[in-house]
Amino acid sequence: MDAVTTYLSGLPQFFAYFVSALILTFLYAFIYSKLTPHKEWSLIKANVPAAAIAFSGSLLGFVIALASAIANSVNLVDCWLWGLVALIVQLGTFFCVRLFMPRISERLANNELAAGTWLAAASLGAGLLNAASLTY
Repeated sequence: MDAVTTYLSGLPQFFAYFVSALILTFLYAFIYSKLTPHKEWSLIKANVPAAAIAFSGSLLGFVIALASAIANSVNLVDCWLWGLVALIVQLGTFFCVRLFMPRISERLANNELAAGTWLAAASLGAGLLNAASLTY
């Protein structure tokens, strides 16, 4: 019974980190969809695969970095701070891709899969590099 009690003693911390991760993820999705010129949710609801691929890659890139922040943080405040850094890096990735492909939003709206795949790959790459950098 002591083993069960020991395992369950970490449950409040698990929930604190998990709920924090959910909040940060929803915050990221909200901010990202407000800052990009195209309307992700409308395009995804209209069954535009290029937009879904791009947004999914961006979201996964953020979550990969956030997972690293959770795994390497010393406390919940540290996790939140590095989670916000991950959020900024992922938002910056979109704007960097946009420098090289200025009409990316228009191309996503036109369901150009190459544009969606490129943005997804750049977002995942940034997320992986961000995650690796968070292992200080």
